[in-house]
Amino acid sequence: MDRAPDDWITRRTLYQGGLFEVGHVVCRPTPDLRHEVEYPGLNVVALPIAGVFAVHHGPRQQVLAIPNHAVFISSGSPCRVTFPGNIGDECLVLRLSAAGLARLVPEAMARDGFHSSVFTTRAELPPSAMLARGLLWRRLSRGEDDPLLVEELGVELLDSALLAVRRSRVAADHSRHVRRVKEAISASPARRWALGELSDIAGVSPCHLAHVFSREVGTSVYRYASRQRLALALDAVLDSRLDLTSIALDSGFASHSHFTARFRAFFGLTPDALRRSAGSRNAAELRKIVTAQPAAAA
Repeated sequence: MDRAPDDWITRRTLYQGGLFEVGHVVCRPTPDLRHEVEYPGLNVVALPIAGVFAVHHGPRQQVLAIPNHAVFISSGSPCRVTFPGNIGDECLVLRLSAAGLARLVPEAMARDGFHSSVFTTRAELPPSAMLARGLLWRRLSRGEDDPLLVEELGVELLDSALLAVRRSRVAADHSRHVRRVKEAISASPARRWALGELSDIAGVSPCHLAHVFSREVGTSVYRYASRQRLALALDAVLDSRLDLTSIALDSGFASHSHFTARFRAFFGLTPDALRRSAGSRNAAELRKIVTAQPAAAA
C-alpha cells in the first residue's frame, strides 16, 4: 500500500495493464485541510464508492460526485478537489495514458487528454455500469486480477460513462431548444406562430422541434401556444370590460366562436358564462388551471 505524504489520503494500485490502471483512493479530510491545485499526470475516470467530493476545473466549473457518478479528470488540466462537509470519499479510479485513451476512445480525446466537453462533465451511471463497478471493485479487493475480466469491466465502465455524457449533452441541448420556444411564445402569446418560425428560433428542424417539445413538455407546440393565449384571454375576460370578440382577436384566436370553443374545452364554461358568474374564488381556481399541465383539449 502506498501512503501519500498527507495521512488524510490513501492510494493503492489494484491493477496495472496495457490499456489502463485501476486504483483505489480513500480520502478522510480534516477541517484545516488546504485544497491545492493539482496537475494530474494521467487521465482519470473517478468512480465513487462512498462519500462525496467536488472537482473544480475553473471558476464556476464545479463537478459534484456521489456513488452513482463518474467524473473525468484530464491529464495536465489544473483542478482542485474539495470535500463538502468534510465527509470524505472512497472511489475506484481508472487511470489512462494518452496512448491508452487513444486506443480505447479516440473520439473523446483532445491532444493527450479528455476533450473539454467531457472532462468538465460528470456522468450519471446507469444500473448496468454501477453493477460493473461493483464487480470490478469486488474482484480486485479480493486479489482477483485476471487481465481479461478486469479490462472487460473497465472498458464497459468507460464506455457507459462516455455514453451517459453524450446523452446528458443531448438532453441539455433539447432543453435549451424547448426553453427558447417557450420564451418566444410567452413573450408574444397572441401571435399566430408557425412551426417554421419557432424552429428557426430554436435552431433545429421543425420535425425535431415538434418531437422534442412534445416529449419534454408533455403536449404539442400548438397546444402550449393555445394555453398561453387562453391565459391572456382569461385575464381580459375577468379584469376588463372589453367585448368578447375583441378579446378573442387580441388574444390571437381566429374568431369569437373559435375562442369560445377553446375556452369552454379548457375551462369547462364559456367566457360569457364566466363573466356572469365569476367571483374571486372562481377566478383564482381558473387561473390555477391555466398554469397547470395543459388539458388534451387545449
